[in-house]
Amino acid sequence: MGEQVRATLRGLLHVRPAAGAHRVALRAGISVLVPLLAVLAAGRPGWSVYAVFGAFTSLYGRNHVHLSRAVMQASAGAALTGTVVLGVLVGSLPSRAWVAVPVAAGVAALGAVLAAAQDWHPPGPLFLVFAFGAVASAPHAVSDVPVAAALAGASALFSLLVGNVGSVLRRQRSRPARLAHVWTWQPVRYALAVVVAGGVATAVGIGHPYWAMVAAVAPLSAVGVTAQLVRAAHRILGTLLGLLTSAALLAPALSPYAVVLVVAVLQIVTELLVGRNYGLALLFITPMALLMGQLAVARPAGQLLYDRGVETVIGGIVGGAIVLCEPWLRARFAAGPHDGAGPT
Repeated sequence: MGEQVRATLRGLLHVRPAAGAHRVALRAGISVLVPLLAVLAAGRPGWSVYAVFGAFTSLYGRNHVHLSRAVMQASAGAALTGTVVLGVLVGSLPSRAWVAVPVAAGVAALGAVLAAAQDWHPPGPLFLVFAFGAVASAPHAVSDVPVAAALAGASALFSLLVGNVGSVLRRQRSRPARLAHVWTWQPVRYALAVVVAGGVATAVGIGHPYWAMVAAVAPLSAVGVTAQLVRAAHRILGTLLGLLTSAALLAPALSPYAVVLVVAVLQIVTELLVGRNYGLALLFITPMALLMGQLAVARPAGQLLYDRGVETVIGGIVGGAIVLCEPWLRARFAAGPHDGAGPT
């Protein structure tokens, strides 16, 4: 245990090289900027939540090129569009807060299977949970579905084009995709993280339970216990420090167009850092997420910062606890409910 603690502490400060991060960052910035400017030009800032999650298609396939990246981004973009639509449907329900928790768990489980089968990078269902949770947390009408589907889909398609035009121009060869084995346990652990973190945050009554769900899911996609514990600690500490940068950016009450420009810059900086040190990246991820939310529906900054901090701590602790308890949980899951219980 002592060595595990020392390894985790070393990992908190480790900064890795990230070759080619500038290209990924530029693609991500353009993919976010253009759709958000388009919804503002249309006079519909409330639609920004649909557009931005489609734009997250650009975050997939950073280590792939040409056809391999295009296939990965196409599957991720379709999944993101589907989760946005599902979020609208759940958001149209009067009891959406509690309904969102089990549905988000289902999104996490199915997303884990799809991510493993398609060898997504970044791995895991984090962005699907984020997209569903953010959309479902706001009130919607069923009539919003066509707009949500069109905007998320168009934004995903634009991101796919931006993400692959450079590879075509440089005539890079495609890297063959590696199909990962889909372990039965993986969907269970993601769903468990979402149910526990989302259930606790919803019961406490904080305004954005999906932040706890995302924070709980974030560590689980890392490889190895040490990396997962480092990711959980980064999520908590990086977010808490990121609240300072968030407060500085929320204070001036920027115009919608200024917010979009700041979000695009933050997205670029995030992609430059996230492969190097996840905790450092959260100094910019945190204000980016809050500003995107403010663009769609403005809320008091103080309450927003408090909610983000508390819910991230809840989710990070839940995610870390699942990592530490995983050997016992895996054994219980493998044993099944009837082992040792006699005939059924």
